[in-house]
Amino acid sequence: MAVEATPTPGKSLIAPDNHVLVLIDHQSQMAFATKSIDAALLRTNVSLISGAANVFGVDTILTTVARDSFSGPLFTEITDAFPGHDVIDRTSMNMWEDQHIIERVNHLGKKRLVLAGLWTGVCIVSPTLSALDQGFEVYFISDACGDVSNEAHERAVQRMIQAGARPMTSLQYLLELQRDWLRLQTYDAVMAVAKKFGGGYGIGINYAKTMLGQHASEAGHVAAGV
Repeated sequence: MAVEATPTPGKSLIAPDNHVLVLIDHQSQMAFATKSIDAALLRTNVSLISGAANVFGVDTILTTVARDSFSGPLFTEITDAFPGHDVIDRTSMNMWEDQHIIERVNHLGKKRLVLAGLWTGVCIVSPTLSALDQGFEVYFISDACGDVSNEAHERAVQRMIQAGARPMTSLQYLLELQRDWLRLQTYDAVMAVAKKFGGGYGIGINYAKTMLGQHASEAGHVAAGV
């Protein structure tokens, strides 16, 4: 029987309403020992994720570990993107073992989770394996995670993939949420996030808008109003 293609997105693609974003322990003390990614790049990637979630209204859980006694505050890139958002502080290294977080997950009622945080081999692996065991679908944003060494990060990534988790990147997360440049209700906001935190891609956007004018658009003449 022939397979017929349809213009329908794959079910495994991330959409604003089909997942919960969980940002775990992007805190000062955790970042000090992170060596698998440059701290400035890590903060930029976290900004991409936070900005994307803010633009699209993604259900988001923010959590810290020993915030007041050891690990310090969340990155300001996160708190600025989610002003007034509840931050759940824990003692458990595995956030999946914290009753308050589980109550929040159950309240939101979505079986797809997207995780990012520090460190990959502890605070990301543990909830990933725990959630997978309970039938959740788990993605992790690998370039918004980090660990004490490249080896630690890479082994953690491999372990999660082998268990069934799906890796993605921060820019991929932003663009997968937008997916179509004719979604004009979020176009300008997505462009603003990408220009500010999108690295070389952001520089390219700024160049195009400056040199070609604001009518320059990935969506062509329709979005540009020409």
